[in-house]
Amino acid sequence: MKPEEFDRMVEKGTPGPLYLLYGDEPYLVERAVKKLMDRVVDPGLRDFNLDIFYGNECKGAEIFGAAQTLPTFAERRVVLVKKGGDLPAAAQEVLLSYLQDPAPETCLILQADKVDGRKKFFAEFKKKGEAVEFKRPYENQLGPFVREEIRAAGKRIDSSAAELLAYLVGNNLQELASQIEKLVVYCGKKETIGVEEVKAIVSDTKVENVFEFTDALGTRNAAKALRMLSGLLADGEAPLKILGAVARHFRQIWQVRSALQRKVPPAELAKASGVAPFALNKIKEQVRNFGTADLLRIFEQMLELDLAFKSGGKAEALLEGFVFQVCQGNRG
Repeated sequence: MKPEEFDRMVEKGTPGPLYLLYGDEPYLVERAVKKLMDRVVDPGLRDFNLDIFYGNECKGAEIFGAAQTLPTFAERRVVLVKKGGDLPAAAQEVLLSYLQDPAPETCLILQADKVDGRKKFFAEFKKKGEAVEFKRPYENQLGPFVREEIRAAGKRIDSSAAELLAYLVGNNLQELASQIEKLVVYCGKKETIGVEEVKAIVSDTKVENVFEFTDALGTRNAAKALRMLSGLLADGEAPLKILGAVARHFRQIWQVRSALQRKVPPAELAKASGVAPFALNKIKEQVRNFGTADLLRIFEQMLELDLAFKSGGKAEALLEGFVFQVCQGNRG
C-alpha cells in the first residue's frame, strides 16, 4: 500500500487488523501511526483500549495477549509496537501464529524505521496485513509537501513561497512542519501566504550563514568559506548538519549539470533538476566551476567525512581540509 492510499483508507475506509508502518522518514511514520490510532480508538477511551510495547524490550507473548484482549466500552482496540523492526526472533516466532488469525477487534500496528523483509515474520506480516513505507522525500517533493500542509491548515501559499520555505529549511520534515505551524499562526486571518511572510518567519542567522558557506564552496572562495565555517562552528552548529547542507548543495549542482548536459530547455530546467526557480541561476553559475570528476571526488570526500565524524575525528580540522580540497581542486 502506498502512503497516499493509506491516507485515503484512514479518511474513508475501515482499518484492517494488521499494519506495518515503516521508513526512513520518522515524521511521516509517526504521523501515520497517529492518524490510524485516531481512526480506530477514541482518544477518551485509550486508557482502556491502547497497549504500547517496544520491540527491543518485550516478549511476543505480551503482544499476543494484548492483541487477543477484547476492547472495553468500544468496538476496537489498538496494540502498538514501536521499534517493531527490533523484535527478537523468539517474539517473531510467537506472533507468527497470530498473523494467521488476527483478532478482528484489534488493530495491531508495527512501527519501525526499517525491517528485514527476508525474515519470515515480516514477509508474512506484509502478506496478511498492510505494509506502508514512508520514504524521505526528494528535494523536488518538498514544495508540494509544504503546499499540502498549508492547505490542510486552511490556507494557501504561493508556489515561490513554498519553494523558498523548503529551500531554507531543507528536508527535515519535523523542522519543516514546525516552521509551517509558525507560519500559519503568524499569518493570522490572511488566507494566502507569500514570500515576505516566509522570510519574516525563517530569518534564522544560522540558516543564512549555512547558505553563505555552501555558496562560498560553490564559487570556490576558500577565504570566505573558511570564515563562514569558523563562525558556524563557534555558534555551535553540528558538523553533521553542516555536512548535510553541503551534500544538498552539491547534489543540486550535479542535478543542474546533468540537466544542462541533456539539453533540457531553460523553461523546464527547474522542474527537471528539482532546484527551486529562485536558486537556479546561482546554481547554474556554480556548475561552471565543477566537472564531473570534480563532483564525484567531492561526493567521495563527503562520505569519508561522514565516517570520520562518526568515528570521533576532529570536526573542525576535517572540515577545513575539505574546504581546501573543494576550493583548490582541478576545475571542470
